[in-house]
Amino acid sequence: MSTPATNSEATTPAATAAATATQLTKVYGEGETRVVALHDVSVTFPRGEFTAIMGPSGSGKSTLMHCMAGLDSVTSGDVAIGDVSLATLNDKQLTEIRRTRVGFIFQQFNLLAPLTALENITLPLDIAGRKPDAAWLDTVINILGLRDRLTHKPSELSGGQQQRVACARALATKPDIIFADEPTGNLDSRSGAQLLGFLRAAAHDLHQTVVMVTHDPSAASYADRVLFLADGRIVDSIQSPTAASVLEKMATFEPAFQGR
Repeated sequence: MSTPATNSEATTPAATAAATATQLTKVYGEGETRVVALHDVSVTFPRGEFTAIMGPSGSGKSTLMHCMAGLDSVTSGDVAIGDVSLATLNDKQLTEIRRTRVGFIFQQFNLLAPLTALENITLPLDIAGRKPDAAWLDTVINILGLRDRLTHKPSELSGGQQQRVACARALATKPDIIFADEPTGNLDSRSGAQLLGFLRAAAHDLHQTVVMVTHDPSAASYADRVLFLADGRIVDSIQSPTAASVLEKMATFEPAFQGR
C-alpha cells in the first residue's frame, strides 16, 4: 500500500527506533558548485524492520545512508542511533558507534583474504576487544548456512558464500542497525535471492533493523517498506511492497529512474 508523498516519515516513537533523522540537510560545495543532496529529511527506522531505499541517480539515497551511519557529517538537522545523537560525539566516539552499534554490507564483500570465514566474521569484535556472544554467533552462522565454511578463506568461497560471510560479520556485533548498499549487485539471481531472504530473516526472526539501498524492484520486494527519494527528499513510500507495486511506483518517477 502506498502512502501519500511526504518528506517526513518519522512517526515511530524514538524509544522503538533503531535510528532516526530529524530535518536532515546535507549540502556539498558552495556558490555555483553548491548541491543540496538531502533537504530537510525526517525519517525513522523502527527496530526489527527491513526498509529499502530507492531513487534515481543523484536522489540522495546513498548520502542518506552515509549520514545515518555516521560515515558523513550533516549540514543541519540531527541523526541518532538509538537514543544517541551523532552530533554530540567526537571522532573517537563516532568510530566506536560505527564499530559496535552499526553493521555494514557492501556490494564489494570487503573480506580480508588471509583470514578464515570465522575470523572475518568476528573481526569487528576482535578490533573492539570484545568476546563474541557464543549463542548469538551460533544463531547467525546457522541462519546463514555457514557452519561448514568457517575454516575456509575467501578465495575458497563462492561469491554468494562470501556475501553471506559479510552479512554474518555485520550481524556479529548485534548492532542497532545494518546498512546494506546494493548488497546483491555482484551476485547471481539465486545467490541474491538467498541473501535477501537472510536479510528478511534477520529482521523478522532476529529482530535486527536492516536498511538497504537498491535499484532492483525484486530486491525491494523483500523489505517491509520501501522509501522513495527524489531530489534529496522522501517523496513516497510503500508498505508490504511487491515487485509489481515498486515498478508501478517507479514509473511515476520516469524518466528519472531510467538514469539510475
